[in-house]
Amino acid sequence: MDRQNSFNFIGVVAVFFIFLFVFAKFGPAINFSTITQTKGEPFIVSGEGKVTVTPDIAKLNVGIQESGASLKTVQNLVNTKSKNLTDAVKKLGVGEKDIKTVSYNVYPQYDYQSRVPNLTGYQVSTDYEITVRDFDKVNDIIVATTSAGANVVGGISFEIADPTKKQKLQDARDLAVKEAKEKAEGLAKSAGITLGKIVNISENQNGGNIRPLALPVSGGGDLQKSMAQPDIQPGTTEIDVVVSLSYEVR
Repeated sequence: MDRQNSFNFIGVVAVFFIFLFVFAKFGPAINFSTITQTKGEPFIVSGEGKVTVTPDIAKLNVGIQESGASLKTVQNLVNTKSKNLTDAVKKLGVGEKDIKTVSYNVYPQYDYQSRVPNLTGYQVSTDYEITVRDFDKVNDIIVATTSAGANVVGGISFEIADPTKKQKLQDARDLAVKEAKEKAEGLAKSAGITLGKIVNISENQNGGNIRPLALPVSGGGDLQKSMAQPDIQPGTTEIDVVVSLSYEVR
């Protein structure tokens, strides 16, 4: 190759790389999408299972609060109302183990208008957590507690009993595994590969948390009037399970 031809060849190559650089920098983007399965790596698919469940346990927070000049008198009043309250819910079928005292407080009350605070009386309060396992009696128990003297109602929270939760979780798990297997078989058929045994399985759980239901906080007759005909509905919640299966590829 003579010198002229060498110069021409070098020029063509230079022009080609200049054009390639300009096209790569300013030309249209080219999308590439690749899926690779490295030999020896497992084939992983995921499936999701959802089940709807209605809570079957209600927890009611109620309290009694009284004030007066004599501590002994106020304590006796609160203790009497407390006994009436617990007797009333027991008559409705609530077991003693499901009536829990969560607090008992005594607060001195002072008049701060003078230079030296003046003790004027006492406030005594006690709070209970009542677990209701028969949902048909929730409304009746609310009425019974307020009628017996409860003048503070904090709210109701709903839960799922362990046996129910375990069963519903297993139902969601079965659905997730079924979906994952069907997906794996469909993908393997489309790709023309043969699946071996399952070598690993993992799961992720979501759901099952239920928000408390707020109830009005008032006192005495006002509370009893507002709660005379309660209609408490627990609603439903969803248990969601995602399962990942890892297969051998033959």
